[in-house]
Amino acid sequence: MIAVTGAAGFIGSNLAHRLAAEGHALLLVDHELTPAKAANLAGLPRFAFSRHDHFLEDLSAGRVEPDAVFHLGACSSTTEPDWDYLRRNNVEYTQHLWEWCAAKGKPLLYASSAATYGDGSQGFDDRTRPSDLRPLNLYGKSKNDFDIWALAEVAAGRPAPPKWAGLKFFNVYGPREGHKGRMASVVLQTHKQIAATGGMKLFRSTDPGVPDGGQRRDFVFVGDCVSHLLWLWRNGAPGGVYNSGSGTARTFLDLARAVFAALGIPPRIGFVDMPADLAGKYQNFTLAEMSKLRHAGCDVPATALEDGVRATVAWLEGGERRAA
Repeated sequence: MIAVTGAAGFIGSNLAHRLAAEGHALLLVDHELTPAKAANLAGLPRFAFSRHDHFLEDLSAGRVEPDAVFHLGACSSTTEPDWDYLRRNNVEYTQHLWEWCAAKGKPLLYASSAATYGDGSQGFDDRTRPSDLRPLNLYGKSKNDFDIWALAEVAAGRPAPPKWAGLKFFNVYGPREGHKGRMASVVLQTHKQIAATGGMKLFRSTDPGVPDGGQRRDFVFVGDCVSHLLWLWRNGAPGGVYNSGSGTARTFLDLARAVFAALGIPPRIGFVDMPADLAGKYQNFTLAEMSKLRHAGCDVPATALEDGVRATVAWLEGGERRAA
């Protein structure tokens, strides 16, 4: 049995569908399901479900003992202001899972975040010590704090899971993110705006050196992130923190135009001012350095932006609703 936390979320639900297709028994863990998140589990065969707080209790009591834990559950809002909540939910919860996996000899794969890199002034290299990074928001800090803790545990020779990895997911897009609202990818935002208005409004740049729509991100298809998780689980890569991206930086204009192209209509793209709560905390450039994962032996090919957008739009338009 494989446990997936955050299983009704974006990456978690896509991982659950992939694992189910491979025939694995699943224990899916999440908060109480909303209709939007429950829809992400539609089409799965049999699975057990546990509320996230009950899951820790069941592990401690020995009522469940999964063969591996994929921990993708977290508060992922980059504007969350409550540090105590983020510490409990994103740091301490993961520490409990680490300690259980270490004691039971079970693999732990968990979600870190590209938000740990802050403004990118130190690059986006997963060989950079997390203690040297300065995230721009409390969400990024919570993820970075756990990375620091995990590496310190290993360095001190304290018990660790026999196989472990934290993945720094970059700008992920793809099926099953309809529940994310404002935090959904620009692919989904563009698709929604086109349906409502026939056009798309991107954020104006707040950097004089970057044109409107010229902000560049490492957009990575969710199916590639799932493949990175599964590869690290199945292969003998050293324990550590790894980037999960495409290794290519593309502009928001590229992405929006790809959505229009996938829909077969000419682009109509305008611009709006960036919300005040994002200004100063916005990454104008991200680019995952992927050589650490490649050197470990991972040969998962990156999905080209246009191909990933085309697959996502087909899914949104009611095409083959299969796992990414």
